[in-house]
Amino acid sequence: MKKIDPKVDEAIQTLNMKDGPTRRRLLAGTGLFSASAAATALLTACSSSSKSTGGGTSASGGPGDFPSTPKWKFTFVNHVTDNSFFTPTQYGFQDAAALLGLPTPVWTGATSTQPTVPTMVSAINSATAASSPGIATTVVSATAFTAPIAKALAAGIPLVTYNANGAVKNPTNGLAYVGQALYTSGQEVGKRIAAAMPHGGTACGIIAQPGSLNIQPRLDGANAAIIAAGGKILQMSGFNSGASQSQEATSIPQFIQANGSKLQGVFAVDGGSTALLGPTLAKYGLTGKVTSGGFDLEPATLAAVKAGQLGFTIDQSPYLQGFLPTVYLYLWKLSGGLVAPPETDTGLKFVVKANVDPYSATPTRFEGSTSAQKYVTTSGPIAT
Repeated sequence: MKKIDPKVDEAIQTLNMKDGPTRRRLLAGTGLFSASAAATALLTACSSSSKSTGGGTSASGGPGDFPSTPKWKFTFVNHVTDNSFFTPTQYGFQDAAALLGLPTPVWTGATSTQPTVPTMVSAINSATAASSPGIATTVVSATAFTAPIAKALAAGIPLVTYNANGAVKNPTNGLAYVGQALYTSGQEVGKRIAAAMPHGGTACGIIAQPGSLNIQPRLDGANAAIIAAGGKILQMSGFNSGASQSQEATSIPQFIQANGSKLQGVFAVDGGSTALLGPTLAKYGLTGKVTSGGFDLEPATLAAVKAGQLGFTIDQSPYLQGFLPTVYLYLWKLSGGLVAPPETDTGLKFVVKANVDPYSATPTRFEGSTSAQKYVTTSGPIAT
C-alpha cells in the first residue's frame, strides 16, 4: 500500500468513515501525494458522507449530532390568516422548520371574513384533540383563550403566543410571548406624534378592529401619551377603518376628507390602515401639514415613508414571530420541557425617510416582499 498523507489519515479517523469504496480509495493513497489532491479527495469524501445522511444531519438522523427525533408538525392559529402582514411570519416558520428538519407547521385560524375568536378557539381545540406536538397562537381576546390554552397545556402540548398576548396587565396563560410590547409601542407613537404637532393640537388614531388585543393596546398607549403631552384626541375610540383591506380602502379616504382640516396629527395602529394613510394624506394635500405615522412594513407603507407622505412606521419583525415560536417549541420538545421558552420582545424600530432604503432597496423574505431565499448583505450604519 502506498504511503497515505498523515492529514488524510487523521481526517478519515475524524470522519469515522465506515468501510466502503471511498474509504478504501483514501487508504490506498491513490493520487494523494500532493496537498491539493488530498484536499480534493477529502472534500469529495465529506460531500459523500453528508449526502448519505441527508445533508447537515448526523448518521443517526437528527440535526447536528442529535439522535433522530419525530417529525414534529406544529400548529399556528392566527387571527387573520389572509392578511399580508403575516406573509413574513409564515416564511419565518417555514425557514425554522427547514433548518430543524421538521415539516412546515400548519397555518390555520380565521380569515378576514370569518368570526375571529370563535374560529380561533375552535382551531386551538381541534389541534389539541389531534394531539398537535405544539401550538403557537395570537391572543386577541382578554378572556376567550384562557380555557383552550389551559386545555392544551393540561394535555401536555406546549403552547406559546405571538403577536398578541391578551392584555396589558393580565397576559394569557401560554408558556411565553413572542412579539412586540404593544402598549409601549403605542406610547412611543403618541410621543412622536405629539412632539411634531403644535402644543395642544388634535390627533386621531385609525384602527381596523377596535377591541382586538393585537392593536387596541397600541391605540390606548398612543392616546395616553398624546394627552400627557397636552394634546387632544378627536375620537378616543379611534376611527374604525374596517377589518378587510377593501373596507379600509374606502373608509380611510372618506375619514381623511371629512376630518383632515381638524387634525394636526393622525396615526394608524395596524398595517393595512398604515399602508393607505400616506397616499390618502397626499391625495388631499395634507402631506407636511398633518404629522403622521403607523405600523409595519407593507410595500405601500415603505414607499410612502420614502416619498415623505408618511412620517414614520414601526418595524416589529413579523418574521421572528414565526421563526422563534417554531424554535422554542422544538427546544421544549427536544429537552422534555427543560428548556422553557423565554418572553421575547421582537422590537420597536422606527423607520423614517433617513433609514427606509435598506427595507425597500432589496426585496427579502424577512419583510415578506419576496419568497426568494437569499443572503442579504448590508452596508453603512445599522438602524436602531
